[in-house]
Amino acid sequence: MKGELLLVSSVILAFHAAWGCPETCTCQPSAKMVDCSYRGLLEVPSHLPPQTQALYLQGNQIQVITLTSFTNVPGLRILDLSNNSISRVPPYAFHYLRSLQALNLTNNRIHNLEGQVFTPLLALKELDLSYNNISALPESLGNNTQNLTFLGLKYNQLQTADRMVLDTFPNLKVLLAKSNPWQCNCPVLGLKLWLENLLYKGGIIDELICTSPENRKGKDLLKIPFEMFKSCPPFTASFPMAKIHHHSSEHRYNGRHGHHMDITDGSHSGCEPKPKPRPVSLRHAIATVVITGVVCGIVCLMMLAAAIYGCAYAAVMAKYHRGLKEVERLAPVAEHGSPEEKEPLDGTLA
Repeated sequence: MKGELLLVSSVILAFHAAWGCPETCTCQPSAKMVDCSYRGLLEVPSHLPPQTQALYLQGNQIQVITLTSFTNVPGLRILDLSNNSISRVPPYAFHYLRSLQALNLTNNRIHNLEGQVFTPLLALKELDLSYNNISALPESLGNNTQNLTFLGLKYNQLQTADRMVLDTFPNLKVLLAKSNPWQCNCPVLGLKLWLENLLYKGGIIDELICTSPENRKGKDLLKIPFEMFKSCPPFTASFPMAKIHHHSSEHRYNGRHGHHMDITDGSHSGCEPKPKPRPVSLRHAIATVVITGVVCGIVCLMMLAAAIYGCAYAAVMAKYHRGLKEVERLAPVAEHGSPEEKEPLDGTLA
């Protein structure tokens, strides 16, 4: 029995050595997966199998990611670094991960994001930065990440988000950003417009609850009417509108098709802005009017058809009843004959 166990152990060790699996990890060569989760690791294991496509490092005590942590796994597609003690991610830490599609950095201690951290991730689709202490998004966050469809930012220290950064995610479908100390003053108007546009395109947003100013505290940013921002200075209204259009004599913005919204009073360009109706509500209202008109038209046509049918039916029935009465009137005469026809018959019998 001992000999068999020794043989099995030797085979496993030889297999791990052949594939290059770290001793503290579990490897599945057929799935090209390496599981190093909850092993008490202080750093990313070295000598990872080059064929690895999924690497799970969650639940350890990793504090530092170096520029060479992932150099030998260029084909990596899934990387889970959640529930560690990472406080900083250096620029180009993921420089060699050109095939990475999902990156999980939740529940760490990240305060600031370097400008070039995610730039090399050309194939990235899911990025989760929730449960950290991030207070600002770098301007280059969206550089080369046009394929991103999921972005998790909840439970951080974000007070605002630059609309120009968010516009670099044209394919974003889901944004989770709740439980941040959002400041809903004038600069947040650009974020609000971007969120409205994302919802209009069918995107998903959880909630953005304001913590300031006092008159908006506890309110969802998406539910605050644009009229509440009418006192904002002109520069806060100059945000790209991105497919949100509105035309009226009192609310106009320069440029073609609303690419830049400069709300004016019609006399001085860039003067005090006027509130702009919510684009989603406007489009919904137009759609409702069109649908209602179509339904009413169909109902009217049905009523007209019913009236014509009723009139035709009444005319036919009236004609039928007249014919029936004529038949009933002539029936006795036809049955007994006329008096002139009866007299010759009576005389003959006599």
